[in-house]
This record gives sequence, C-alpha cells and structure tokens, in this order.
Amino acid sequence: MSVPRRALVTAAAAFAAALTLAACGSGATGAAADLAPAKGSVAPNGVKVNLTPNQNRVTTPKVDAIAALVPEEIRKRGTLTVVNSLGATPPLEFYADDDRTVIGVEPDIAYLLGNVLGLKVEVTPVSWENIFVGLDSGKYDVGVSNITVTEARKEKYDFATYRQDILGFEVKKGAGFKVTGAADLAGKSVGVTSGTNQEKLLIAWSEENTKAGRKPIDIKYFQSTEFYLALSSGRIDAYVGPNPNLAFHAAQTGETEVVGTYSGGGADVQGKIATTTKKDNGLVQPLNQALNEVIRNGTYAQVLKRWGLDNEAVPTSEINPPGLPKQKP
Repeated sequence: MSVPRRALVTAAAAFAAALTLAACGSGATGAAADLAPAKGSVAPNGVKVNLTPNQNRVTTPKVDAIAALVPEEIRKRGTLTVVNSLGATPPLEFYADDDRTVIGVEPDIAYLLGNVLGLKVEVTPVSWENIFVGLDSGKYDVGVSNITVTEARKEKYDFATYRQDILGFEVKKGAGFKVTGAADLAGKSVGVTSGTNQEKLLIAWSEENTKAGRKPIDIKYFQSTEFYLALSSGRIDAYVGPNPNLAFHAAQTGETEVVGTYSGGGADVQGKIATTTKKDNGLVQPLNQALNEVIRNGTYAQVLKRWGLDNEAVPTSEINPPGLPKQKP
C-alpha cells in the first residue's frame, strides 16, 4: 500500500465507507481495501481487538485421519492456498497496523483448517471477482471470504459451511425501535447498497407492507460514506447491511446500535457462509471434517469470540446445504 490507511480517514468514516462497499456474500472493492479500525478497538462483545501483525492466533493440533483425505497433490505441496477479498472489512478480513498482514475472523478460520490438515496456509487477498477466477483456474485451493452459499454457485463450487449469514439493522443510538420484520420499517427511511441481498429483502418487505395496508419502506441508496452522515443526522432511520460489519462499526463509534438481525437468505432460507472450492476438486470433505473438528474441540468458538461473532456460530459444518434461491428470470 503506498499511502497509510490512517492518514486517509478517521475510524468512523473508515467503517462507514467499508460498510457500504461490503455486500453480504458479494464482496467489496475500492476504498475499503485501504481502511482499518483505530487502535484500542473493541469487538461488539467487549473483547479488545489485536490489530498488530503478531496475532497470537488460536491453534489446534493436526488430525492425521482428516489430513489423509486431502488430495495427494496438495499434501505433497504442503500448502493450502487460500484466497480472500482485498476489499472486505473488519472484523472479517483487513490489514493489520503494518499495512501488510491480513487479519480477521476469515484468516483465523483458514489457519485453523491448515492446522488440522497439517498444511501451511498461504493467504492471498484479491478483488472479489478474482476470487472465483482464481478458484476456477486452480490458482487457489479454497476461498475463505464471507462467501454465501447460493444455488447458482453450487453449480460450479463445493461448500463447507462455517458461519451463519446474518444481516443487521443499524440505527442512531436511542432511536427507540427494534426490527424483527417488515412492519417495523413501514413508513421509515432505510438505507441500503444496490445490488445486494439486503436490497432484495427491503424491496420484498416494502411490497409486503403495501399489500397489508401499511406504508411502504422509503428505500434510499448509498454507495459511499454518505450513508453514515445520513444516519447520524436523521435523514434515514436505519441502514441494513452485513451484521458483522455493522455490529463492529457500532462498537467503534458508540453513536449507533444494531436493533435487529435477519437471515441473509430471507424468510425461507437461513443463509450460510462457507469455504468455497472448485467443484469436485476433492477438498470439500477434508474441509468439512476439519471444520467439524474445530467446532468440536472449541477452537472455532474461541476464534469467533475474539472477533465478536459468537452469535453467528453454526453447530456443525454442512456440505452444500440449501443456498439462496436463484433469481427468477
């Protein structure tokens, strides 16, 4: 990076920019790649966040029986090439205060998998679209980057789940309302980023309100930092986005709060975040078993806790579960 992130923006503005760019399971680009939280940051659960390159990551022993399932080519190589999104945001994946080391819950999960499989993990951050280009070409073994399972993606990739896909509703602190469904946002002005799962949810909820005789949702679109100013000034009542980012942002600023969460898959499907591999490349079974091993031995829970994502834990890793439905023509 040619320009230090901390010279670019304040911590609050940094999170605001990053959040608008991070669509749930759809990646992020641009300025978010240059942003990071300020020193002294804490996760939503109050745990102080380690922003240094010396992460003292949670580790776990190799399990020979699971490691033996890894394709021979990868075992002989001795490395697991992991790709994630350069533009993702805290606490998912971002740069440490040396501006070089990739840290966050996603790298931590990747390193745990490497422990169980007896492989050295090599993490490469790229633009969102290049995650899939790299997986398709075989340049990378696995994507660990807040990737949501969808029915369309299942045609090309295999998934082993490790976290729930949860959307959050962020409001100015003390706004005085909670969000559990469409009726709670009837007549309210709500910000969202276009082309995201959360936009689809808001549109569906607005239509539901209209059919029920309630006021529709006044949907406002934001692609940059102005959403944060709109929220703090009262020009919008709420903003909807990926819960990990919003909860982390609220913990940093102290000026906002998350007043409700909802499945990234909508009412019919619980969205799931998963490791992503090229279909039938032989890695999904060992990844699935490795994830279930770290869930069983408690190291998975330790990783989620250190980043304040305890509420997104899954009880078990699944292979290719029902994903977000395909869009209707």
